[in-house]
Amino acid sequence: MFDGPSRADVRETYETIGSHFSKTREYAWPEVESFVEDRCRGGVALDVGCGNGRHAELLADRADRVVGLDASRELLAAARDRLAACPATTLLQSDAATLPLADDCADLAVYVATIHHLPRRTDRRDSLDELARVLAPGGRALVSAWSTAHDRFDASADAERGFDTTVDWTLPGGRTIPRFYHIYAPAEFERDIAASDLALESLEISSGNCYAVVRPEGKRP
Repeated sequence: MFDGPSRADVRETYETIGSHFSKTREYAWPEVESFVEDRCRGGVALDVGCGNGRHAELLADRADRVVGLDASRELLAAARDRLAACPATTLLQSDAATLPLADDCADLAVYVATIHHLPRRTDRRDSLDELARVLAPGGRALVSAWSTAHDRFDASADAERGFDTTVDWTLPGGRTIPRFYHIYAPAEFERDIAASDLALESLEISSGNCYAVVRPEGKRP
């Protein structure tokens, strides 16, 4: 029986650390910049797990409309401040496994550094299916997860299976808050995508993370 945190527990973690966490997440990741530069030209873009809006801000420079979604109210407040000058941006509180969006509504999406916070495999799989559902025919998404390939972890770790862990966040004053992670083995990450309603176009390891470019399976432009 699974005895880890619930999704509500994970959300509460980010309500607690969100303001401080946001201050340490100023810049877009280069892998996201490259993905967006290659693909984003108008249309509707999603940022699933948008945090403080750093990647939604990047999308807003190129898409006609951006929707950012996050489970944490605290992080969404930071995103609203950051995106105040981006009027074509909508922010919604939402769990990645149950997106409050219509089918086929997005031309492009980034789902970065979020799936590994979902505590159960069924949650993670559901989130991939939800991403496939909301992507339009011809749409593309970038999905990332922390990987066993990161030098923080034991190089002899099982290449086929990841593991659950917690990583402490230290608040000003010294209080530590444990954050849940599922650390993906690259082969496991690929299997979860293959078992979802997404089709894998490319997979790479960069800076200790798995990055997958995916499209919705079976939808034709």
